[in-house]
Amino acid sequence: MPDLHNANIARFLSMMAASDPQAAAIKIPRGRLADKQIDYLSLSFAELDEEVSAWSYHLLNCGVKRSDRTLVMVKPGLPLIACVFALFRIGSIPVVIDPGMGIKNFLNCVSHTQPRALVGIPIAQILSRLFIPSFKSVKVRINVSGSLTAQLRTKIYKRASAESAPANNASSDLAAILFTSGSTGAPKGVSYEHGMFDAQVKLLKNTYGFRPGEVDLPLLPIFALFDPALGMTAVIPELNPSKPAKADPAKLVQAILQQKVTSSFGSPTLWGLISEYCKKEKITLPTLKRVLCAGAPVPSSLWEDSVSFIPNGLMHSPYGATESLPVSSINRIDKSTLLGVRGACVGKPIEGMQVKIIPIEDGAIEELGATQSLATNQIGEIIVSGPVVTKEYDRKPEATRMSKIKDAGNIWHRMGDCGFIDPEGNLWFCGRKVERVTSIQGPYFTEPCERVFKLHPRVTRCALIGLGEAQKQTPALVVELEVSDKAEALILAKELKALATTYIPDVPISKFYFKNHFPVDVRHNAKIHRLTLARWAKEQIGFSV
Repeated sequence: MPDLHNANIARFLSMMAASDPQAAAIKIPRGRLADKQIDYLSLSFAELDEEVSAWSYHLLNCGVKRSDRTLVMVKPGLPLIACVFALFRIGSIPVVIDPGMGIKNFLNCVSHTQPRALVGIPIAQILSRLFIPSFKSVKVRINVSGSLTAQLRTKIYKRASAESAPANNASSDLAAILFTSGSTGAPKGVSYEHGMFDAQVKLLKNTYGFRPGEVDLPLLPIFALFDPALGMTAVIPELNPSKPAKADPAKLVQAILQQKVTSSFGSPTLWGLISEYCKKEKITLPTLKRVLCAGAPVPSSLWEDSVSFIPNGLMHSPYGATESLPVSSINRIDKSTLLGVRGACVGKPIEGMQVKIIPIEDGAIEELGATQSLATNQIGEIIVSGPVVTKEYDRKPEATRMSKIKDAGNIWHRMGDCGFIDPEGNLWFCGRKVERVTSIQGPYFTEPCERVFKLHPRVTRCALIGLGEAQKQTPALVVELEVSDKAEALILAKELKALATTYIPDVPISKFYFKNHFPVDVRHNAKIHRLTLARWAKEQIGFSV
C-alpha cells in the first residue's frame, strides 16, 4: 500500500488497484463490432496500474528523473492517462500544453517552460527537431506510438515492488504545469502542487457525489485524468479534442447508452450538439446522473432542454478556471429560479472556497488590505481563495503579481472576471474584465448586455464590443448570423435596437454587425474572442440605428 502521508496524486490509482483490481478503469474505442456496437479495449484498475508501472520503468530507463519537467505530447486516452500518472509516480513534472492554441503560442510555451524531457508521438518528435530553439532544453526524447491504445505493459518489464510505489511527495511539491487556454491573452503555465490536485479530488467528490464504480465520458481529455483518482471508469469519447464543435453527437450518444455512462464533463457547445441530436431522434439518456457543463455560460435553452434528455439526472455548471477549479456550482433546479438578464448565475461557492467582489482594478493589488469588498448586487472583480487556488504562474513573476493577492499567508486569485453576489449569496458572472467596454459614461459588461439580445429568436450567439480607445469607447454589438442582404440586416438591427431600448436603455448601443462565424477558443469552442471581433469591426461599416 502507498504511504498514507504521501501527497503524490498517483497513489489513488494504486489504492484502486488494491481495493477493486478487476473493476474497469478505462475503455478505449477501437472500431465497430458486427452488430454496430462500439468495440472497446478495456483495462481494469489492476491492468492500468501495471501499464503505469511499465511506463514508469520505461521513463526511468530512458533517463527521465525525479523533478524533471517533462513535456507530454501523446494521444488522449490510454497514452495520456498512463504517461501522466507514470510521471506523477516517479516524481517527474508533466507539462501539458493544448496543441490547438496555435503553433506560435505553443512554441512560446515550450520555450518558456524549458522541459528537460519530451514524451511524444512521431509528429511531436519531428516538431522538436524543426523548431530547435524552442526545444533546446530537451535532453531526453522518448518516442511513443501514435495509437490511442498503445500498451507498454505487453513488453513485460520486470520491476522490483519497491520501484512501483509512488514517489514520496509533500503537498507543496510541484506536481504539474498546466497551461491556460489563452482566450483573452497569452497562454500561461499554471503551477499545480500535489496538495492542490488532492483538494480538487475531495471537492469534486463532496460537491457532485462521484463514487467508485461510476462510468464517466470525459469530453475534455484532461478531465479523464481525474477518473482513476475518483475510482470511475473512463470511457474515451470518439472526438477530435482540437475540434470539439465538429464532434459527431451520434457517436457520443451511442457511447453513453452502450456503456451506461453516469457522468460526463463537456462544454456548452458539445452538450448543445448532443441536446439537438437527442431532440431530433427522440432519445433520452436515462443512466446519466450528472452532466458537468463548463467553459462558458450555459445557454438558457440548454438548461431547459436538459430536462428532456437527462430524465434521471441533473445538468450542473461548475465555475472556475485553470488557476482555480472548482469555485462555485449551479444545477438545473437552482437555475430555474435564477434566470434573468442581470448576468449568468454560477451558484453558491463550493464548501471550502471563499469568494469576494472588489472594485475593478487593472493594476496589481499586493495585499488584500489595499482593497475592499463591495456590497451585494454591486458589480466588481471576482477574487477567490481556497485549497484549489494555485499560488503562481510558472516563471512569470509579473503575471503572478498581477493575478495574486496576499492575505496574511493566504493567497487570493483574481479570476479576471467581473460579477456580483446577490443577497442570497449566489455568485453572478458578468463577463471577462478585459472585455468590458469602458466608455465616458462608465463600464458596460458583456454578459448582461448579450443576454438581452439573445431574447431575439434568431440570435444564439452575440458579442458586446467597444469601438475606439479605452475609457472613451462606444458599445456595439456583433451577432453571429448570416444575413442575405443589407435590407435584412437593417431590419434585424432595428429589432435588436428595440430590445436594447426596452431592457437596457442606459447602454447606448446603436451600431450592429453581422458575422457568419465567431472566433472561439479551441479548448471548449465556447469562449468568444471579443477582442478579436473588436479589431475585425474596425474594418467593417456596420449598421447604425
